[in-house]
Amino acid sequence: MTDTVEVTALVLKSTPVGEYDRRVVLLTREQGRIACFARGARRPGSPVMAASLPFCFGTYRLRSGRNSNVLVEAKVQYFFEKIRIDMEAACYASYFAEVMHYITRENNDEAALLLLVFQSLRALEADRIPNRLVRAVFEIRTLVIEGEFRPPDERDPFSPSTLQAVRHIMQAPVRTLYTFAVSDTVLAELEHIAEISLQRSLGHRFESLEILKALQM
Repeated sequence: MTDTVEVTALVLKSTPVGEYDRRVVLLTREQGRIACFARGARRPGSPVMAASLPFCFGTYRLRSGRNSNVLVEAKVQYFFEKIRIDMEAACYASYFAEVMHYITRENNDEAALLLLVFQSLRALEADRIPNRLVRAVFEIRTLVIEGEFRPPDERDPFSPSTLQAVRHIMQAPVRTLYTFAVSDTVLAELEHIAEISLQRSLGHRFESLEILKALQM
């Protein structure tokens, strides 16, 4: 009997393969970023159809195949349905997923990033704070986790409130990360800090970000 493994995961990417299958990329707590095939996921009535869609979060049971993992069973805890029907929120979510896909690796300890992107999607869905602030917090905290963030200090041309917000983003538990509000001025400064820091550290062009920017024009 082929062994299976159960992982806690978020679907980062899902692409059609052949007539009925999907290739699914998971960000897992146990094994970092891994890919698997969901056989028959595009067939009507497939038990893994919904679980193979982007942004689903839950437990996934995988079997090691000859050349790849195969999705055997899934129990989805969060579908993030509100994000799927809100075009702007869906664009932000796609951007977050693309960032995670770019920086994570197989067999790395990516538990902190998994928790961050999960809470970021919950913040988008809850709509308690502006999506622009969710994005800035997500970008800064991602770089903090990766050890790539250089915080501004009193010598930089930012307001004390902005510096305080940055300290909160760096230090707060992820579960309480999205529980504050800022003025428009502070938000603009946080966005500037996040954009410059991300470009300096990653220097990568994210397609979903370009779509988001076009949507907001």
